[in-house]
Amino acid sequence: MEYRQLGTSGLQISALTLGTMTFGGEGNFAKVGDTDLAGAKRQIDMCLDAGVNLIDTADVYSTGGSEEIVGEALEAKRDGVLIATKVRMRMGDGPNMEGLSRHHLISGCEASLRRLRSDHIDLYQVHEWDGLTPLEETLGALQYLVDSGKVRYVGVSNYAAWQLMKTLGIAERDHLPRFVSQQIYYSLQERSAEYELIPVATDQGLGTLVW
Repeated sequence: MEYRQLGTSGLQISALTLGTMTFGGEGNFAKVGDTDLAGAKRQIDMCLDAGVNLIDTADVYSTGGSEEIVGEALEAKRDGVLIATKVRMRMGDGPNMEGLSRHHLISGCEASLRRLRSDHIDLYQVHEWDGLTPLEETLGALQYLVDSGKVRYVGVSNYAAWQLMKTLGIAERDHLPRFVSQQIYYSLQERSAEYELIPVATDQGLGTLVW
């Protein structure tokens, strides 16, 4: 397995990583896949044997079901694996159960940690732009999570290039956590990331994770 530096951070990740959107199969995610615990353990073991060291999930995948499966499957192997998860999407009823507010970020992180059976998240990614919450509030909450040891690195998923640059600018101005990576949609059929997202990542020293 080839390992690469994640952006300008010191973190080394495998060139191939494991995505877990298919784990759980709850609700609309059943359309993507319904991998159960036994199947997840088999996939994870195959990946670890091949040298994969990063597993990516999200709180919204099967409404926490994917994180729960990852946590149980990895419980005895956690120290040798990097876990990436995400926060932003709706996770329950009520006006504060979604978004990138300080409230939802911190409570979402703590819930993910319980499901993952871990005391920290290696890469915590904001899952999508939140046009209502000030960026200063979001980045300040991420600073708290990093300072508390619950999160080690922060990244972003599904941002436009202008959203990414605006956030990076505020992070630099206010000395708040800077994203080390972006997760983007990129395939042979969808190559628009080549116009702005990949050049921005190259210019700003961000790693790129592809889904």
